Formats: sequence, structure tokens, C-alpha cells
Amino acid sequence: MKLALFASAGLAAVVLSFTAAAAPLAPVAGEVIVGFKADADAVRRHPIAERLAAVQAQRVLQQRAEALGARLGRPLAAGAAVGRHVQVVRADGLDADTLAQRLAADPDVAYAVPNGRKRRVAAPNDPLFPASATERRSNGTGLQDGPMSGQWYLRAPDATIRSAIGIEAAWARTRGSAGVVVAVLDTGVRFDHPELASRLLPGYDFVSDATVANDGDGRDADPSDPGDWVSSAEAGRAPFNGCQASGSSWHGTSTSSLVGAATDDGNGMASTAPGVRVLPVRVLGKCFGSDSDIVAGMRWAAGLRVDGVPLNPTPARVLNLSLGGGGACSALYQAAVDEITAAGVLVVAAAGNSVGGAVNEPANCRGVVGVVALRHVGSKVGFSDMGPEISVAAPGGNCINVTRGSPCLYPILAASNSGAQGPLTSVWTDSYDITVGTSFSSPLVAAVAALMVSRNSSLTPAEVTSLLKSTARAFPTTGADNGTDPTPVPSCTRIDLAGDSGQCYCTTGLCGAGMLDAGAAVQAAAALAPPATGANIGMRSADPIAGQAIELFVTGTGGLSTAVSYQWQLLDGGGASTGFSGPTTGATATLPTSATGTIRVRLSIVDSGGVSTSEDLSIVVRNRSDTGGSSGGGTGSSPGGGGGGATSPAWVAGLALAVAVLSVRRRRA
Repeated sequence: MKLALFASAGLAAVVLSFTAAAAPLAPVAGEVIVGFKADADAVRRHPIAERLAAVQAQRVLQQRAEALGARLGRPLAAGAAVGRHVQVVRADGLDADTLAQRLAADPDVAYAVPNGRKRRVAAPNDPLFPASATERRSNGTGLQDGPMSGQWYLRAPDATIRSAIGIEAAWARTRGSAGVVVAVLDTGVRFDHPELASRLLPGYDFVSDATVANDGDGRDADPSDPGDWVSSAEAGRAPFNGCQASGSSWHGTSTSSLVGAATDDGNGMASTAPGVRVLPVRVLGKCFGSDSDIVAGMRWAAGLRVDGVPLNPTPARVLNLSLGGGGACSALYQAAVDEITAAGVLVVAAAGNSVGGAVNEPANCRGVVGVVALRHVGSKVGFSDMGPEISVAAPGGNCINVTRGSPCLYPILAASNSGAQGPLTSVWTDSYDITVGTSFSSPLVAAVAALMVSRNSSLTPAEVTSLLKSTARAFPTTGADNGTDPTPVPSCTRIDLAGDSGQCYCTTGLCGAGMLDAGAAVQAAAALAPPATGANIGMRSADPIAGQAIELFVTGTGGLSTAVSYQWQLLDGGGASTGFSGPTTGATATLPTSATGTIRVRLSIVDSGGVSTSEDLSIVVRNRSDTGGSSGGGTGSSPGGGGGGATSPAWVAGLALAVAVLSVRRRRA
């Protein structure tokens, strides 16, 4: 979330002007999200095939709405699909709350809720990472205005930056696997930003209202962010009731960059999990996104079916939602979270920025990792909401100083765009154009969760959540102050529903288990990983002959995830070979021989999570005369009893046993 800075005497931090702290947005007029029961008459009579085109699927949704309306005694029109057997219905002349109550009483309906609106809540060689201005270097992109603290929130914690997450300790084990996907459900992204151009999957745009989408159409396969500005002429008028005039936020570009921006490229910033892939899912448009679009995006991102939308070819393991709205977790969101979690996908969401109020939906749903924002010294930032639903806390940025025009000291640096309306130049936020908020705490946690899954793909969402909590560092109880105001910083003891709790020392009852510790979390995940079982080496010939080349190949990865590198080594030529005759970094290798002897080779494999394993193989090379006949030139044939006839089963069994006993020795790396 971008902020305006205002001078105010006696405050320890800047006064924040958050869009998310404004009055809650009313639901979309006359729209209700209906979840049909699986055996509902309308569903049985009007089924939707899995690969039905969007136009045809919409016709079936309309048939279901008409069937429901006939029983209600009121015409209903169909809106967009939200999931399987979940859709929007509309009625004229009836408010959403009343319509939802009437529909919920229908025996075919599992739940019916108003279609609410949610807002955004807002050691590499990359030059913006270091703390010292003398360490940072300008690369011709205007980055010299980056904060003096650099990317303080990623570095190792110390006496000053106590809430920093210590990402380099996690990177010692993995920078993330390309097979792990983090879906960022937000305003879309700028695919042209240099931090993201090579890091993004295609994604999808779920904003169904063309006016809110601001891109000329509704749902489609292009999640690019066209800008989400609201003009003064639009503010307060339908569909932007409750919205204020504002410039474009480029919010999704910023949150995506915190997860997976290009790192160690000598440019810009570093990210938390640079090895994972980011899936942009556009669910927010100008000012807001509807619950129907957000939940549809959540389900799709997790690989679940949404009627009329193609299945996601790259399902995510982690969802990040830097968005929210007031109210308890509804049946709509809870049903979606339950289904997504059962599919093995973790949901991470921002607590909200309503200045110490109750945790927003969906961060307050059961099974979601809700995230509170911390100041650099480890106290809760005044703007962050809190409550017993929170799992863990992470840096959210703060400025300390309150003088108008002075640079922010501890913002969360992220990728952005310079356009006030449509996109212009790719930029990074800095000390003056700043980003702070629980919006930016949440992707840090989501990215660490992705590192944990990269290191141990067997982890369930519940196990990831448990490890994030058990490895979190204890909250500090001293070290914060109120600047020129001598009032001591209090403990966080209550949720201020009036919205002004201010800075406070966190407690585990309101801010989660503790401060995010990336290194400890990834280490704990690695400790639970199944042991690698060794690599697997195959040979084209079961009986190598002197003077012929031995062809070796990989037959398995020993329980690792997708292999990203191979390395063959000649440990001992045994007088039979002097080395490989070609590449030694692929899935195959060729080893020429010139004499008899016993050769020892090693195959080492590293997977996409940075885990390695290896196998040693001993190969006995013999003379042709020692084999009892022609070997067939290394093609894998073996001599028969009469000099070239059919191989006997007993001979094959004996040879296999001999090779197993004499040849193969496995060991873990």
C-alpha cells in the first residue's frame, strides 16, 4: 500500500493514509454467491461438462439460476462461476442481504452469501539489498534513492533490525525449486518489469466486471495490470461506491516481486524465493475485487475446477492474498479454504491495515496463515490489524521520522511502475515513493513457505503452518519507543475496533507465534524430508569388454524431486580407462576402455531444491576371451552355451546376481 506522509508532533511513526482503513465497501448491489449442494436438483438437471466452453457454461449457469428463481418466486439472472456448483445470481429490486437469506432457506442450497468487495491491503549482488549507501551502487536506473536501510527485512536480524527474517540462512539450503509455484492473487502484474519478466507464469484474469477490470473486457487469460486508478469523477459513483480518487497502485507487481523477483542479476532488488515460479492471478481491479472473483481465482490457482474456465496447467503450492475486508470468515471463503487445503495448497493472507482492528477476511478463516506486520524493532506497526486468528508476524515497514518530505527509513522496497494511471516506466519503490503494510508482510511468509516446500515437497499445509509457528523467534518486549513522546510502548492487549491501537509489543495471543525466521523454518522442513535413497546408474552392456566404450545412463533420481544437474566422475580408472570421452554433466556419459581392470565411477545429482545424492558404481572390464564368446560389441547381448545361441535363463540369473554382489555400492551424499 502506498502512503501519504503527514507531520504530527509527538508521534514515533508517520501517520498513515491507507485505502484499506476506509469504511468497509458494501456488497455488489443485488448479487449473491450461491453454493449448490452436490445432489441439488438444479445441478443434476443442468450439469456442466469439465471442458465446456465459457459461453456454453454461462448458459447452463443461467438455467440453474432460473430454476432457483422459479422456486423463490422471483426472476434470477446468472453471474460468473465461482467454482464447481458455485455461482453468482442477481436479482433486481432486492438487496443482497435479503436475497441471500431467502436463497439460504432453499433445500438445494448449501450456502448463500452477499457478493462482498475486498480491497488490497497494501545477500545477493542486487544493488538495493545492502544496508550501507557506500555498498549500494547506481546502475543507471535511478536506484540511488533507495532507502539507507536497503532491503533490511531480508537480512539477518541484529540489535537494530530485530524483525528481519534472515533469508540468507534459508538460501544456504535452497533458493526455491522451479517446480514450486506461488500464486499471487492481486491487481495483476507488469510483465515488462525487469524483476519479473523471466519469473512469471502466464496466469489468468478473473475480474469479471469490465468497468472494474479497466482492460476492456471481463475474465480472460491476460492478468496484466492496466492500472487501478480511480478518477475524481468515478469516486463514489456506481460501481465505485465507497471508493476514493487515487492513482494506480501497481500492487500486484510489488507483492509478486517480494516473492520471486530476479535475484543475483546485478540489478534492482532481491526476492525471498528467487528459484520458485510466480503465478499471477488478477482478482482486484479499480478500487476493489468482488468475493466471487477472488474465490474463483483461489480455486483456479490451486488447480481446482471453475466452471467455464480452463483448468490451471501449473497449480500453485502456496497462495498469497494481500487483500481483505471486514467481517467474520463466511461460509463461501471457509468452503474454498477447506477445499484448497485438502488439495495440499497453503493459503497465506494479510491481517489488514485498519489500524489495530480485527483480522480481515480471509486471513481470519480456519486453515489460513494470517500475517501481522512488524516494525523494524519487532513491535507491531500501528496500522496492522491483529487477533487470535494470526499465525505469525513479519516485517511490514515503518518510517520512524514524521517530518514532511523526509525520507522513510524502513520501508519495504519492491518493484513498481511510475504511471499514475496507465503504465509508464518500470521502477522500484524507495524512500519517498514507499510501500508499507501487511500487504507486504504476507508475501514474505508465502515465499518462505515455498522455500520449505522446495526443500521438502512432502509437507502438508498443516505441517508448513506448524513449522512456521514452532521456528518463529520470540517477540521483543523492549527496544521500541515513541520518539519525542515519552509515553512507554504498551503491550498489545486488545483489538481496538474503533481503529487506533497504535504501536505495541506483540503477544502470542494477538500477533501469532512469533517473528518469522526463514532460516530456522527451512532447516526444520529439511529435517523432516525423506532421506535420499541414492542415484541410479544403468549400463548399456552387462559385460563390458576391453577396447569398447561403456555407455552409462541415469535410471532414477533416488527419491529426489526434479533433477537440475548431473555430474559424472571417474574415481579410479583401474588401468582400464583414463576418462570420459564427452560431456559429464548430462543424463548419459561415455567411458572408453583400453584394457582390463576394475573401474569406479560416481554419479552426483542435485535437484531443484538444492538437495544432492550420489551413487558409486564398480565396473569390471574383461577380455573378450574371458566372456566365453562374442559379446555382441557392447549391445547388451551375452554369450550362450554353444557360442552365440540363445541365452539361458540360468546364465542371466547368475550374471545378474554377480553384478549385484560385486558391482554396485550405493551411498548417500
